[in-house]
Amino acid sequence: MTKAFFKFLARINKRVLPGYYRKDPAKLSKLQKAITGYRYWVLMRALD
Repeated sequence: MTKAFFKFLARINKRVLPGYYRKDPAKLSKLQKAITGYRYWVLMRALD
């Protein structure tokens, strides 16, 4: 996978998926934690 692909995917995630950065991580549901983890994973791959 290329860096350009992950940058593109990060832009899509930013527009489509909700952000939970203002909420307490301990109070998130499993689905919300999974979305947060996925967004973080894609972001880290885009920045490398």
